[in-house]
Amino acid sequence: MCGCSTHQAQSSATTERDPTAVILKVEDMTCGHCASAITEAVEAGLPGARVQGDPATKLVSIRGTRDLAKVEALITGAGYTPSVPALG
Repeated sequence: MCGCSTHQAQSSATTERDPTAVILKVEDMTCGHCASAITEAVEAGLPGARVQGDPATKLVSIRGTRDLAKVEALITGAGYTPSVPALG
């Protein structure tokens, strides 16, 4: 998890709701640095995956894989706590 307290949870881009993407909620993604760390971890572990993290909504969208367990393990390995978001 990012230890910086100077970043604010602001993002100019929003995470798109793609029905073919793996979507996870990462409550401890608090800034752009966190989103970048998650992106780098997932893309390194799953070459070809496209990751979009939005600290404002706490959502991470991953296209190019349907392997939820692998994505969760990569995000956890980067120091964050992913969960499946509630529908609604």
